[in-house]
Amino acid sequence: MLVKTDPSPAKFGREFRAGEVLFREGEDGREMFVIQGGKVQVSKRVGDRERPIAVLGRGEFLGEMAILNNKPRSATATVIEDATCLVIDKRTLEAMITNNSEIAVRLIKKLASRLDASDTLVEILMHPDPRARVMLSLKRHAESFGEESDEGIRLSITAAAIAQEVGAELPHVMAVLGKLEKLGIAVQDDADGSVIITDAGRLLEFLELLEMPRKFEAAS
Repeated sequence: MLVKTDPSPAKFGREFRAGEVLFREGEDGREMFVIQGGKVQVSKRVGDRERPIAVLGRGEFLGEMAILNNKPRSATATVIEDATCLVIDKRTLEAMITNNSEIAVRLIKKLASRLDASDTLVEILMHPDPRARVMLSLKRHAESFGEESDEGIRLSITAAAIAQEVGAELPHVMAVLGKLEKLGIAVQDDADGSVIITDAGRLLEFLELLEMPRKFEAAS
């Protein structure tokens, strides 16, 4: 979690309804958001399609790059579950970073993690096998955005969102999830359709097996 928090919810907190857009790709940005409750989907236009790249929940932040580097928004953020956010402007963020080294370190670590996640997404989209793209997407979300729970690692992403993210047909995604469920690796939550990784170690093993043919081809 980025903020412990210095800004008070009474002063900076705002409520947003599902469907509201916090900001759009290409717009000027003057505020960042720290999510205190609810969920926000971040998406980016690729060609003529809007692709989700992350679903963020409590404790996550977004929109910071536009106010740090004075460049247009690089993505669109849409509330997908009623949310409460701290809305922080450039002056407040700079004061927080200056006066609290812990916040500055957390911000740097989170930005580095975001860069890694973006690089990984590019690699996933270049993979020719749609089954591998689906499983690599599950791995990316588990490592970068997953939440530990009693059932396993809960991902704030549905099968439909995975299909859109990796450019696969929904039936293909459902088929992969069905196989992973039979193997005891992942399940879908009947309540909201989100995915739970029940055995992350086996998911990595399965990916290794799937990648072996490509490794042999590259070596030959």
